[in-house]
Amino acid sequence: MTARTAGERATGLDRLGAIVVAALPACMAVANRSSPVVVGLAGLLLLAGSLAARRPLRPLLVAPLATPVGIAALAFLGWCGLSLAWSPLPGLSLRTLSEFLPALLGAYLVARLAPPHLASVAGPAAWILIATCLYVIADLASGLVIREALGQRVAAFAFNRPLLTGMLLIFPLAALLAARGRRALAALTVAVFAAAAWRSVSGATVLGLAAGALTFGALRWLPARAGIDLTGAAFLGALVLAPVEGDLLARTMPDALHQRLAGSSTRARVAIARSFGAAVAADPWRGAGYGTSGRFQDAPVAERIEPEMRFMLAVGHPHNSFLQVWAELGLVGATLAGLVLVLTLRALAGWSGLARGTALALLAAAGIVAFVEHGAWQAWWTAGVGAAIAWLRALHYQIQDRTNER
Repeated sequence: MTARTAGERATGLDRLGAIVVAALPACMAVANRSSPVVVGLAGLLLLAGSLAARRPLRPLLVAPLATPVGIAALAFLGWCGLSLAWSPLPGLSLRTLSEFLPALLGAYLVARLAPPHLASVAGPAAWILIATCLYVIADLASGLVIREALGQRVAAFAFNRPLLTGMLLIFPLAALLAARGRRALAALTVAVFAAAAWRSVSGATVLGLAAGALTFGALRWLPARAGIDLTGAAFLGALVLAPVEGDLLARTMPDALHQRLAGSSTRARVAIARSFGAAVAADPWRGAGYGTSGRFQDAPVAERIEPEMRFMLAVGHPHNSFLQVWAELGLVGATLAGLVLVLTLRALAGWSGLARGTALALLAAAGIVAFVEHGAWQAWWTAGVGAAIAWLRALHYQIQDRTNER
């Protein structure tokens, strides 16, 4: 194989990997758990492209793991693995880990290898997201006749995962389009996505979109250091208060607010948080073990709390990723998670204004959804976060390139 042929093959693989990343929203709309497969495929294509081009992989994939945030993340993952030693449900723990780790690996490959190739497909990615949102709006307005015709599950909440994935992507994608001078397309993409989120039954998507937008807007008026400090304080506050969230809400949340938010099942959510908080209090140091939330009612710690508190332990997870970390991994796991957050924010301090503001908006959106919605280790969310980080780093590269050209 000639050097030219190898270069063309590498370029083709890189381009195809970027296109697969761009197609993620459409794939999720068709199959709402498909993001690990899509992101994993994109990661393998990009890895093959790097190997074909003979790019050195050590600085791309290994060196980041030796940074402070990389070491902290590996320590957190190591504690997750170590907790299997005392998990009362080793089969469940291993099954959860076997779903989470491949998604995490695919997300890491895409986040590290895709950014240099994403700017060229930003426009197509925006139109794919717009088309996906229009499909969601049309199907919801028609009473889900399209899903019924395709033989898919006829339920409005089936679009929640695609929209939550889109919520992760919209901030860095729109910012990248704006940085490339395509502000009209960026505005159109945001507007259509906001309409789809509002039309859907996914309150978490609307909440995340609002939190990210408010954060981005507020940071325009704050010094860089203040924005990072406030974001860090919000995340650490959510982490520290997670074990007592249920008790705090039970004491302070009035009945009138529960009635107004009846569609969000706030009473049940408070009861769930109280139950898992009681479990944390019963075993605060090391936790019950990674992945045990799926059957937490069967964990020995459940027997050490009041019988009336055990019922809500059977819901599958506490609908709060911060609380889930406490319940499964204890104080050590929560401390390591907090360290990863702090070091991530410190790394963002060196980014330019637009990239830093977009990163903090993405963190705010993802953080508030993690605080009220899904389980911590769900593969579809992990893959979506990896794709969002890839778009975010593509924005960072775009701004750096412009700065260097001046």
